Amino acid sequence: MNESAYEPQPAPAFGIALNELTLGDPFRWLAAGWRDFMRAPAIGLFYGASFALMGGLLLKAFQDAPAWVLALSAGFLLVGPFLCVGMYDVSRRLECGERPDLRQSLTAWSTRTGTMAIFGAVLLVLEMVWARASLVVFALTFDGMPDFNGSIARLLDPENLGFIVAYVGVGGVFAALIYSVSVVSLPMILDRQTDAITAGLTSIRLCLAQTGVMLLWGTLITLLVVIAMLPGFLGLLVVGPVLGHASWHAYRAAVAAETVPAAAAPKPALEPIRK
Repeated sequence: MNESAYEPQPAPAFGIALNELTLGDPFRWLAAGWRDFMRAPAIGLFYGASFALMGGLLLKAFQDAPAWVLALSAGFLLVGPFLCVGMYDVSRRLECGERPDLRQSLTAWSTRTGTMAIFGAVLLVLEMVWARASLVVFALTFDGMPDFNGSIARLLDPENLGFIVAYVGVGGVFAALIYSVSVVSLPMILDRQTDAITAGLTSIRLCLAQTGVMLLWGTLITLLVVIAMLPGFLGLLVVGPVLGHASWHAYRAAVAAETVPAAAAPKPALEPIRK
């Protein structure tokens, strides 16, 4: 009989078990992420430099087109999880006792290209809606597109408090949506045989079932990223990869491991009857 018949089939979206979490877990994920970073620092610094470069390019573009940069800044949340796929692969290999490799981490997504492409398309649509909403808020607040001469300080002037509140409010809604859909989706897609819809629904279920813990985890991510961005984005050299590794451990802690149903397990061969 074909052995492939015994391969576990993807579990339905609402059939994947979720583990009970505590408020101390996010801090343990960060500690585990730091340990993984220290075990493979060269790979981590490569991805950290990519994060820092993205931030630097975004800041440079702000000098020429502040409105568009603010609208497209959501792309940072879009690209970030996909850039972290390499770090998920590193943490997975370390977990299995294997030696991580930069080249393998860069191509880790290739084993699940179709699923990740579908999931990426969903996030891209959300990002495009966010970008349009940001431009609308920008235009309505200032009755057009004002020129800040590339100065963030001028943008954050107290006179612009109404815009800041509206922008943060609208952005917060979309950020929360993207976070809830993607917080464990990509490591789940990389780790097991599942589709984009199942991964996204599992991530949403987790946020609804463990709201307090996931709010704390999202707050920690936001605070660490903001602090890392202050010194010219250089803090992302370390914070970026640590959060990537920690996100893998968050997935492993929150989503129950796959189990092979007894009916699907291969049956042992019958011993011949001895006379």
